[in-house]
Amino acid sequence: MPAPHSPLKHQQSFPAYIRYPVLILTYVLIKPILWLVDKAGYSDRLWTAIGYKMRAKLVEGHDFGDYRPSQHDVVVCSFPKCGTNWTMQIAYQIAMRGRGEYGHIHEVIPWPDFARQDLMVPLSDDAARQAAPTGLRVIKTHLQWDRVPYTEKARYICVVRDPKDAFVSNYHFIRDVMLGPLMPSVAVWVRLFFSDATPFNWSEHLHGYWQNRHLPNLLILTFEEMKADLPVVVHRIAEFIGVELTDGEFDLVCEKSTFTYMKGINEKFTPPAMSPWSSPNRQMIRKGQSGGSSELLSAELQQFIDTQCKADLQRLGCAFPYGEAGEDLSVAAEHSALAQRSASP
Repeated sequence: MPAPHSPLKHQQSFPAYIRYPVLILTYVLIKPILWLVDKAGYSDRLWTAIGYKMRAKLVEGHDFGDYRPSQHDVVVCSFPKCGTNWTMQIAYQIAMRGRGEYGHIHEVIPWPDFARQDLMVPLSDDAARQAAPTGLRVIKTHLQWDRVPYTEKARYICVVRDPKDAFVSNYHFIRDVMLGPLMPSVAVWVRLFFSDATPFNWSEHLHGYWQNRHLPNLLILTFEEMKADLPVVVHRIAEFIGVELTDGEFDLVCEKSTFTYMKGINEKFTPPAMSPWSSPNRQMIRKGQSGGSSELLSAELQQFIDTQCKADLQRLGCAFPYGEAGEDLSVAAEHSALAQRSASP
């Protein structure tokens, strides 16, 4: 299949004559200033201002434009760091009957809300659909429900993940891809994560999709159930998008959707360097864990995230049972997924 974009564009790094002087300036001047700002108690104010600028640059104004998804489109529309690439890989391999190959995932899967569209295959490019034996193509988005164009012919997949795990993955990702040594403390980033300045809001994202969960062309999965039984999830997605796989094709899709396989081709998912602080060793596929947020979050911060998310969902009137009866999200999410399946026609 001809690739409209070179994978090298996705692996680009800033040249050494830019990167090294910036890093020297960072450690000699910028980090000491940030340390003083933090000691003076102004870190939250500073990072809130930066958060607004990041949202304006990375999120606002970036969407599907005039494009309306068709019967050929499978739209993976999850909150960042909730298993989006994993679900894309599964859906794409199903569309290709287990034989999907690419130099970089975004040579075959458009991402219309990414700020650097020059690095993405455009929505108007039909090569991926034409190359697929099923006539399907996959589209990626992190947009909330009300910003994703809905049509009855397209299919939409949303994955829900424990926000504590999503936060940990987000923290490592933003540090490696964008901020590097400028990354603030975990506590500051947690507060930014739940402020009005955050580019993406976990509760608002979930609420939009959850209140439309009964639509026959919207499938809501949980990261936890994907971790628990990948073959079952592959079968559900294949059935949902209307593809009947042979036993051999099914085995190929499962094999190419494992963490081990995807970790082995990490460079095919890794985003471009977004700043001179981007790590040359940045990774998209890191650990893929469920329930491992204690590696970064103290018990107090974990409790803060649980309390904040539950309060936000209640404020929004969202019926998702976050933490009911003392359950953690993985249990509540699985119960909710079962309820969704039983309620589906």
